[in-house]
Amino acid sequence: MDEGEREFHQAMVAIYQTAKRELGYNATRFLQMVSHEGGVATAKRLLWSDAPSDGFTTLRDHGRLDLTVEAHVLRPEYERLFTDEDRQKARERLEQYGWVERST
Repeated sequence: MDEGEREFHQAMVAIYQTAKRELGYNATRFLQMVSHEGGVATAKRLLWSDAPSDGFTTLRDHGRLDLTVEAHVLRPEYERLFTDEDRQKARERLEQYGWVERST
């Protein structure tokens, strides 16, 4: 795992911690996936699933799309870890639920 992958992995763990602390949402299954598969592999798996994950839906319901895997995939610092297709899939899913991407 290179430095960028490590940083993304840590960001995925931080999603779990923030959701638990701020929303009372204990995404145990997500944390298990990240621990076993790594952050990047987990993100790609969730991105390409047919429907949004339960975690995505929960975060949306709490008005926290910024904490989703999809939002992190679009962050400029992680761009090289994902294909253009991955990033487009993330953008489409977020926009479907009202996300407006902020320019950096």
